[in-house]
Amino acid sequence: MRDAPDRTRDASLESLAEELEVLHEQNERLTERVETLENDLDRATDRIETLEDETDTLRIENDRLQSRVDELGAETEATSAAVDAAHRRSGANKERLEELQARELEKGAHLLETNVDSHGIDVDGNMLEKIRKDDDRLYYRLPDSEDPLHRSSVSLAHGDLLPIQQLARMDEEMLRSTTNALPSRLAAKLWKVRTDPTAGDDPWQSGCKDVREYVKASDLKHWIRRQEPGTSDSYAKKLVSRTIDALLDLSKNRLAIRRKRERKNGLEYTERRVLLTTDAEIPGETGLFDRTPETADVHG
Repeated sequence: MRDAPDRTRDASLESLAEELEVLHEQNERLTERVETLENDLDRATDRIETLEDETDTLRIENDRLQSRVDELGAETEATSAAVDAAHRRSGANKERLEELQARELEKGAHLLETNVDSHGIDVDGNMLEKIRKDDDRLYYRLPDSEDPLHRSSVSLAHGDLLPIQQLARMDEEMLRSTTNALPSRLAAKLWKVRTDPTAGDDPWQSGCKDVREYVKASDLKHWIRRQEPGTSDSYAKKLVSRTIDALLDLSKNRLAIRRKRERKNGLEYTERRVLLTTDAEIPGETGLFDRTPETADVHG
């Protein structure tokens, strides 16, 4: 039978053995952790080196691009200066050309419409007339001036124009001396603002499909009151009808009247419209009528 000291020693050895086993296991785990960390560190180091290489490459590329930007900036400044100089020369040349054209027009010349900036020309009376000649081309001239070269004749004489067109060419004084009827004068003014964008207050609207342009009776009433200050609303309504009648008569019924249902503030009503249709034969106007300064018959 073993004595107590032997049993105590055996217990201590077993305890030490167990502790040693635990330490071995901890050591293995730590070793594995160290290896993992070392691998992570190696990968991190490789990544840092890669990023440093990429950064160096980007710095070099950035320096190259900055140099190119500086070069382009210098080229742009030089180009801008050249463009500005060209604009100044072009502006000066345009002014010289317009001055020469104005002088030729005042001498009676007929200049091709495509070669003339009608709004840049400064001529006596500040009026240009667009005409179509027998070569079927458009020209600018001073109103009613004959071509001194007699190269071609004007396809539309004054007598070829509709009465409304003849009246629309007159100034206020001549118009009053020609007709005492206010509706006729209003009709002439209404026609003029349709064809001359510089004539001022224009109630006409662009149409679609088979309608070139139209004006509503309600808009016409407000336009009349603006043309004739002090006109009462009730009298303006009467003038609308009389002006429409004058338009039809003076245009030789080239215009049409249609009624269209309108809705305003939840209420429906029928309103008259004065229409210029696409098939209306208006002397000097062919095809669809483009209401821009370049297609006006008279410019002021």
